[in-house]
Amino acid sequence: MTNREWFKQAQFGMMIHWGLYSLPAGEWKGRRMEDIGEWAQEYFRIPNAEYARLASAFNPIMFNADEWVDLAIDAGMKYMVFTSKHHDGFAMFKSEVSKYNIVDATPFGRDVTAELAEACYKKGLKFGLYYSQDLDWSHPHGGGYTVGKTWCGGKGYWTNNWDFPDDDKKDFAICFEEKIKPQVTEILTKYGELCLIWFDVPFTISRDQTDELYNLVKKYQPDCLVNSRIGNGYGDYVSAGDNEIPDDDKSAMLYETPATLNDTWGYKAFDTNWKSAERIIEIKNHLAVRGANYLLNVGPDYLGRIPAPSADILREVGKKTK
Repeated sequence: MTNREWFKQAQFGMMIHWGLYSLPAGEWKGRRMEDIGEWAQEYFRIPNAEYARLASAFNPIMFNADEWVDLAIDAGMKYMVFTSKHHDGFAMFKSEVSKYNIVDATPFGRDVTAELAEACYKKGLKFGLYYSQDLDWSHPHGGGYTVGKTWCGGKGYWTNNWDFPDDDKKDFAICFEEKIKPQVTEILTKYGELCLIWFDVPFTISRDQTDELYNLVKKYQPDCLVNSRIGNGYGDYVSAGDNEIPDDDKSAMLYETPATLNDTWGYKAFDTNWKSAERIIEIKNHLAVRGANYLLNVGPDYLGRIPAPSADILREVGKKTK
């Protein structure tokens, strides 16, 4: 069965947003953020030198890849998509391109991407990786500098303009060649068969760069699906907007809705606005009837634990849908 055929049948998957942003957990120097937890660096405009020090405290000793995969399977999920690098630029895998990664920069020193890949293969769960191919706040030429303020109520920016304020001097091609392409090559060649690569927010990337990135994926993994957020009309399947639940029929295409269990993607300790198992099942069935997959996110904490309410809800979903 090809990945296109598998994806059409999968219906339900687990997305995991996990990184340094789980440490502040939505708070910084006596302030709480209103928006999604993985955007903490941008929301609080934390300088890279200061934000990077979080790595020295990142030691998620309770992380257990098998437990995460078991939870996904218990919920009835067919695949897992893990954030190998989010917009903050910190890699959750061993990278030779940049020492700003979980193996080289933290006391934990383990490649969690490798451990999750192995657990998925061992237990028969398909494995995919998220990679932020445009925004990278750790790089002086990271993208987002052409689009101004974000959707966050117009309060912040897509690009890092607190460390690197001169947008006119930014050249995304430098970031693309120095970091994006080499790291995408790493995740395609180090972690076995990937069912998909999940790219995001393609604001700055050119059509030629998108073409090059898409062909890079197909060079190393011809059957690996690429989502539409790679940009410029490319992609093997459609990623809907965040928490966007379509009402029209999507059965003529490959389509997926990425959604949250509460109101955040990355861990926020004070976000307790959990959807019930009944509501998750309702959304799942609504999407399945329309031929769309449901990619449901969990945000593990700084110790590597999927929050107990998330786990309880997912297990209940599994019990009620078996």
